[in-house]
Amino acid sequence: MLGRQTGGGEWYRFAMTEALLTTSLGTLPLLARGKVRDIYELADELLFIATDRISAFDHVLGSGIPEKGRILTAMSNFWFQFLQGEVQNHLVAVTESEIAARLLPFSHDIFGEELPLERILAHPLFQSQIAGRSMVVRRAKMYPVECVVRGYISGSGWKDYRSNGCICGITLPPGLRESDRLAESIFTPAAKINTGGHDENISYVDAEQAVGADIAAQLRELSLRIYGSASEYAAERGLILADTKFEFGWIDGIGIVLADEVLTPDSSRYWPAAEYAPGGPQPSFDKQYVRDYLESIRWNKQAPAPSLPDDVVQKTQQKYLDALEILTGSRDLAALRPETAHAGASGTRT
Repeated sequence: MLGRQTGGGEWYRFAMTEALLTTSLGTLPLLARGKVRDIYELADELLFIATDRISAFDHVLGSGIPEKGRILTAMSNFWFQFLQGEVQNHLVAVTESEIAARLLPFSHDIFGEELPLERILAHPLFQSQIAGRSMVVRRAKMYPVECVVRGYISGSGWKDYRSNGCICGITLPPGLRESDRLAESIFTPAAKINTGGHDENISYVDAEQAVGADIAAQLRELSLRIYGSASEYAAERGLILADTKFEFGWIDGIGIVLADEVLTPDSSRYWPAAEYAPGGPQPSFDKQYVRDYLESIRWNKQAPAPSLPDDVVQKTQQKYLDALEILTGSRDLAALRPETAHAGASGTRT
């Protein structure tokens, strides 16, 4: 059931908490509303806000997952910091005080009046729609490819392999089972569609045509290297990072940057290593639980998308929180909010 409207934002009410489905920041220009993130313009920077929306089968569902946006933001911030030495990123501000400072010139647009920093931080709209779920980033020219790395065969890769023995033009050995570990990780790009449509697997040659041979080679090398570091870290904590998707862009004066979200359950498959049993689907910490529910009710995958029952919502939230705790050591979202910047354009030049 749809709940109240607060400060213009749309919420979904549950027995214990609420899910933020859309944001509304006064007259601040809304640049884009994606499947999860609302993006606002701050002059030459952008404000990314992770809502609690959840999508499946290329549709945003009618209900959200409470605190999902804050979980994703905490995890992305963790991974951006972890990867500082390997790749630059687009972050400018991640702490609440830093973000509020960036909003000072726009406070009349957002709050309807000029506010000092302290009042912005305490404002109900800031606390409900921005705090803990946002980041200020540099504008980047995004590359029109999704940089997918697979260490295991699952999802669309498994479907392609069953169809023709290949994934994105890469021929794999015969006889692989679903969820088998690959002999080496592979770079399997997808076509990036900004209108919310389906991303289709493409060949590396297609990626070269989309971004140029030199950039494609750099994106492949970066993606494989980052996946290697992240999967090694996850393994130390009992998780298999089966596959993941990165997005990169270009910022003049900086170069290639890692952008958007990184290594979250929305963009990655995390499996518990102790329960790994190749030959079929694996228990996971991603939204596969939601997909399984939607399959069970025989939804035709056409609009309008259904809402989720409370038990599915709660179970999905727990899976996201479990992944966060395993990777970061805490499920306390307040404690995980960064106290100091680790920001923008940090890391090694590419």
